[in-house]
Order: sequence, then C-alpha cells, then structure tokens
Amino acid sequence: MPRLTRDRITWLAYAQLGLWGFFLYGFGPVVPLLRDEQGTSAAVAGLHSTGIAVGALVGGALFAPIARRFGRGPAIWLGLTGVAVGVTGLGLLHPLPATIAAVAVVATAGMFVISGVNVVLTARHGRAAPAALTEANAACAGMGILAPLVIGAGVDSGVGWRPAMAVEVGLITVLAAVALTFRVRLPKRAPAAAAAGAPVPATTSVSALPVSAPAGAPEIVDSRRSGGATETARDPDADRRRLPRAYWIAWVLMSVTGSIEVCLSLWTADVLRTHSGLSAGGASAAVAAIVCGMFVGRAVGGRAALRWPPVPLLLGALAVSLAGFALFWASPVGWLAVIGLVVLGLGNALHYPLAISIALAVAGPAADRAAGWSAYSMAVGFGIAPVALGWVADGVGPHLAFLLLPGFIALAVSLTVRLGRALRPALA
Repeated sequence: MPRLTRDRITWLAYAQLGLWGFFLYGFGPVVPLLRDEQGTSAAVAGLHSTGIAVGALVGGALFAPIARRFGRGPAIWLGLTGVAVGVTGLGLLHPLPATIAAVAVVATAGMFVISGVNVVLTARHGRAAPAALTEANAACAGMGILAPLVIGAGVDSGVGWRPAMAVEVGLITVLAAVALTFRVRLPKRAPAAAAAGAPVPATTSVSALPVSAPAGAPEIVDSRRSGGATETARDPDADRRRLPRAYWIAWVLMSVTGSIEVCLSLWTADVLRTHSGLSAGGASAAVAAIVCGMFVGRAVGGRAALRWPPVPLLLGALAVSLAGFALFWASPVGWLAVIGLVVLGLGNALHYPLAISIALAVAGPAADRAAGWSAYSMAVGFGIAPVALGWVADGVGPHLAFLLLPGFIALAVSLTVRLGRALRPALA
C-alpha cells in the first residue's frame, strides 16, 4: 500500500487549495442574493457561472506557459493574488457586468491555484497522489464549510455578504505571511523521474501508474536551486505528446461531475427557500451541509484511495450522491433536506479528486499541460449547466429544474465505466 508523507510543502499546498475553496463554496449562496439585489432572473444571475467558465478557460490556457516560465510555486501565489484582487472588485462593484467580470478574474486566478496544487502534489507523492489530492480537496471543502456560514451570519446580522466575502482577502494575506515567516517554498519544476520517464500508456492500470518516483528513489538534479527547492530536468517534448484516450474520458467526466457540483453550489439555497421553507440567511448557511459532507467524505476517502482503485470508489461515490439527492429533493422539511445535502456531499467528495488523479497520472510527463486542459472541463461544467438549470428554473421553478442532476449522475456513471475499461491492462 502506498504511503502518504505530509511535509511542509504538502501542508502549504493543502492550505492554498483551501483558500480557493472559501471563495468557491462561499460564492454559491451569494448568487441568489445578487439576483435579488440586481433584480435579475435566475437565468441572468446564472451568467455569473458563465463568468467563472470564461475565467477557467483563460486560466487553463495560461497556466502551463506561466508554470514553465516562472515555476509552479510562483504560479500558485500569482493565482492567489489574483483571487484577492477579484474578490475585492466583487465587493466594491454593484452592476451586473462588473460583478460578472470580477468573478471571471477570480476564476482565471483560481485555475492557477487548482492546476498548480494538483501538479505539485501529483509530482511530490507519486503512487500516493490520489490520497494527497483527496486530502487537499478535503481542505478545500473544510474552508467551504466556513464560507456559507460566514455569509449566512453576515446576511442575518444585517451586515450583508460583502464584508463576509472580504474575509478571503485577509486569509490569503495571513497564509502568505506564514509561508514567508517559516520559509516554506513550493518547488518550481517537475521531478526528474516524471520529466525523464516515458509516457504512460492509456491501457495501464491506474493503481500502478508511475506518476513520479516513489519516496527515496534517486533523482537527477540540476545544480541550480530556486525558491528553496531543487530544480530538476524537464522533458522538452512533454508539451507535444498526445494525451491518451483515458485522459479525455476523465476530462469529460470532470465536466459532468463539475456540473453537478456547481449547480448545487449556485441553486441549492433557492430550493431550500422555495421548497423547504428556510429563510434567505438560513438557506445560504445550509449550503454548508453539502460542503460538510464533502469534507468528511474526503477526509475518509484519502485513506480509502490508498487501499482501493479509483474507478470502483468513484462508482460507489456516485451511488451515494444519487441517494443523497433523492432525500434532499423529496423532503419539504428543512432539517430533512439538510440531511440529504450532507449525504449528497459525502458522495460528491470523491468525484473530482479521483478523476483528476487519474487524468494527471495517465498524462505522465505532460502533467502541466494536462492540468491546464482540465480547467477547460470545469469551464464547460460551470458555463453551461448552471445557466441551463437557471433557464429551466425560470419556467418550472428551481425544485423541478433540479431533476436535471440525476441525469448528470447517470451520465457520470456511464463515463466511469468507460474509463475503467480504458484503464485495463492490455494483456488482462
């Protein structure tokens, strides 16, 4: 069984992804409040998710060249700086085009954080990368529990959501100060084992994917040192290699499961207000139930990912998501709907970490490019699904519109089965 060793760089990467989670899960409950404030329809308010999608496209395109030019660690810090700038603009600006633009800036920068953390952890932990990525996303969900609670408290107290969202800027500043004080610096380059290794065939079993050298393996290091981390050789042909079929199946899977997550993030509060009878502040705070389930699921899932292959775990997670959705959707009572959201979060917890771990593993030395392309899958999910759900909700109401989600889950199951076939050893 692979062993996960958590060093200071690992903990820093967890914290950086957690700061992105504070915005991601905090902004969902803000969308209905912005809709009320700006006097728009659900479909128009859903254009904020389109702004996130556009930002994801731009961030995905820019990450690989920026990581090559400046290094992965600096790219992550640049991303967090951009998140702080975008959140500040979101708090200060009121017109619809301005808030959409601010969200696009945040999403562009956020893709640097997501992509950078994914490749740093994948390169650093090798066969234990699925566990590390699951734990990193647990940190993301953990911060996501806090964000809706802070937003809800701000709304109920009369302060509003803007000062609550501004907490993000303070948290980024604090983390930067801590990293500087303790001199924790992320590595700039890919590990030698990945850089020098051959591309991983799409038929390789994911449980045996050599994402990077295991702990203790010899490295061929460059004599230069930058940012406190050893620089290693990089394969100059990595960005020209064709990504395998399994990567693209995982790419589509991330788009579908991302659609599930963003629809829940943006419109769950509306369903709780209109169907379960919760107040605006209570509904915004109750969205934390999903993220609470995700935090628990990822905390436990990190150990599970060390013991079982990703594909069966992913199928089980999708089944749990469907059960939780059924309880949430069918419950007209607030507390019972919230329990359904917790179960739904438990299932959703493993969707993205397992899919991205497979995608980056089969990409081999092209991990930076694969991470950048993965942002496009999130852009598809963020850009299309919430707007479609908002358009349907304008016609039939948010509760009935949410029946789109079981369709997404069924499609995700089909893709996961196909992914499992693509990952079978050629001689099996």
